[in-house]
Amino acid sequence: MEKLTEKDKELIRGSWESLGKNKVPHGVVMFSRLFELEPALLNLFHYNTNCSPTQDCLSSPEFLDHVTKVMLVIDAAVSHLDDLHTLEDFLLSLGKKHQAVGVNTQSFAVVGESLLYMLQCSLGHGYTGPLRQAWLNMYTIVVAAMSRGWAKNGEHKTD
Repeated sequence: MEKLTEKDKELIRGSWESLGKNKVPHGVVMFSRLFELEPALLNLFHYNTNCSPTQDCLSSPEFLDHVTKVMLVIDAAVSHLDDLHTLEDFLLSLGKKHQAVGVNTQSFAVVGESLLYMLQCSLGHGYTGPLRQAWLNMYTIVVAAMSRGWAKNGEHKTD
């Protein structure tokens, strides 16, 4: 697993902390952007068959639970910046789960774009080029592990 620079870690920690303790509203911004960029992903969520418009989905308790889980994964990554390798098994499992529900690895890039968009919206002038790059570096490490899990799960399905 790649390592982050000390400056990357400092930027990531500081920006994440500035989002406050209740990160779910920020997660809703992230998922709103995700569904703008890739509307077909909304079909992977079967919480409410009458999920139109998209805002109805984003406000459903089941979906907010999913947003909470995603924000906790990001929180775990931020909390383990000095030892991201300790999350390897968890991230491999997460990749397997995403493969099992029909998410393709190309969608991970769109999630990354949505994460950066949320940070830009939430941090305003605090969102700088170096900060963007630091988050991109961390996200790249996380997605690499998830992609390995995704691929392993795909191999098992073809056996």
